[in-house]
Amino acid sequence: MRRRLAALTLLPFLAACGGDDEVGEFKNDFLGNEIKVEAMADPDVEGVTCHITYFDRGVLDRAKNGNWFEDPSNSSIACRQTGPIVIGDIDMGRGGESVFSQSRSIVLKSIIVRRIYDPQADTLMYIAYSRRPVEGSAKMSLSTVALYGQDVTWTGGKPEAS
Repeated sequence: MRRRLAALTLLPFLAACGGDDEVGEFKNDFLGNEIKVEAMADPDVEGVTCHITYFDRGVLDRAKNGNWFEDPSNSSIACRQTGPIVIGDIDMGRGGESVFSQSRSIVLKSIIVRRIYDPQADTLMYIAYSRRPVEGSAKMSLSTVALYGQDVTWTGGKPEAS
């Protein structure tokens, strides 16, 4: 009875971990676990859309295994040109910049997408990874959008390859 009450109390918090740009989902198993697909438009690079997939634990799995507040760190990303590319003022440093972050637990774990520009290959790289408060996660995924040969507008000024 206590588990059932805890599950009902926690449902609003678990639902709040989802995103607003969900474009697909499907059940992964009989415990209600799902694979979710979200679309993310880069806020500073018009014409690029990334699709991120991640695992979302169901209520039955949470009740069976405990650990109510966490989902696995697994995620994948694919980014493509979906229109004319217009690049604003983006961070050109080697570390790039975070363009998307979504909470995956109440305990500060997030899926982050970082954009890095590679001037030699004239390519934008998008890396999806998980951040945990105590230990890092080596689970990551990479997608690239080649700019070479594309009609690209740089409103923030195109960098020179070194």
